Amino acid sequence: MLLCAQYILPITSEPFQNGAVLVRDGRICDIGATDMLKLRYPDEEIVDYGLAALMPGLVDLHTHLENSVMRGIVHDVPYTTWITSMLEKSAKMDVGDWYDSAILGGLEALSSGITCVADITATGAACTATQKLGMRSVIYREVGAMDKRRVDYAMRVAENDIMHWREEVDSSRITIGIAPAAMYVCHPSMFGKVSDFARRENVPVAMHMAGNREEFNFIKYGSSPFSVHTMDQKRGYVEVPPWLPTGTTPVRYALNWGAFESDNVLAIHCVHVDDEDVKKLKEYDVAVAVCPRCNAQLGMGVAPLTEFLRSGLRTGIGTDSPAATDSTDLLTEMRIGMLVQRAVNVGQFLDSATMLEMATIGGARALKLDDKIGSLDIGKRADLVAVDLSGSHQTPTTDPVSAVVNTCSGADVLMTMVDGVQLYEKNKWHVDVEVAKNIARVIEIRGKLRM
Repeated sequence: MLLCAQYILPITSEPFQNGAVLVRDGRICDIGATDMLKLRYPDEEIVDYGLAALMPGLVDLHTHLENSVMRGIVHDVPYTTWITSMLEKSAKMDVGDWYDSAILGGLEALSSGITCVADITATGAACTATQKLGMRSVIYREVGAMDKRRVDYAMRVAENDIMHWREEVDSSRITIGIAPAAMYVCHPSMFGKVSDFARRENVPVAMHMAGNREEFNFIKYGSSPFSVHTMDQKRGYVEVPPWLPTGTTPVRYALNWGAFESDNVLAIHCVHVDDEDVKKLKEYDVAVAVCPRCNAQLGMGVAPLTEFLRSGLRTGIGTDSPAATDSTDLLTEMRIGMLVQRAVNVGQFLDSATMLEMATIGGARALKLDDKIGSLDIGKRADLVAVDLSGSHQTPTTDPVSAVVNTCSGADVLMTMVDGVQLYEKNKWHVDVEVAKNIARVIEIRGKLRM
């Protein structure tokens, strides 16, 4: 199949006009000028997207697809109120609800040009959903226990789940990893055990880190809405005392307990970090996922993105929970993230090309998948998207990269392809899911959550 468009954005090389990409057997086999490739491959089926940009599929470096059904349920509240409300709402959902919610999230991801997601889940719904939808994913099984005596049991259950999930998925598309739960619900010994397991089984690790001021205060000072006097009400029985202030930052706290000792660690958010934290992340080759919309929506703060990039950290962008941001749209995420950084870091102007790199090859590098995805290079897997640039609000003739980042949203995506298979075309899905039935189930679940 020969995919043609007015603009080709390879990411690892300069954009060019009137180009085409040859896709065969799930791989990118050639790329170049349309006229040249048509002559070279005269028998190939041709799909021409016209005034559009062909580029690698977007890599959503952090999300929770199973929370998609909860979007808009809890709105206009700060992080601590939001997370507490989410826990209460979650108690109303059963196994089928989580699966249908993850399917909804996966469908929206595909329709907005996301071909790969890195998802943290305790239920496994995202694992089943991405397998069913044909998406690429890294699924991290969340594990947590505040009571030290329950850590080993929690790890055994998580390890069993991981082994089971591995058997259920296409390993060429889906990688299974492990994620310690948020620091305020995790005994510190959990971090070392997660690292030991990750090294033994060669699995990736992801962890929320320094995302909000409340967590920072809890770790360093032992005071915040997560402090000891509220724990018995929210977390059941735990050892006494369950927490003492550490006097250090969340990054160094995790480091001291062995959280960075495995080979493939992803730290999510990293909003409340200092220069020494950034140095340690770089020293241990920890990748970072920034989530600008979620951080802004919940009043969490602004990650020092320019410092991450300057330090050479492998950095990408995540949409985080749809229950917070209301959409799984990485194109919108890029634009808002860029504008926020420009506003708060006067004199350190972040450009569109950097944001697009973070959403593609940057995310792939963070997951250590850049040998397979993240750019339009011959030999890589054919994870591609076509983005419409024909709207009156767009000015692609001057700079197609700027047009994509500054003017596009998920609504402008014309096609999403994973492994050479078109899973989405404008307002049409080619997936093994009854979309109308899923939407009906979602409406039913939301009715239950609003009670």
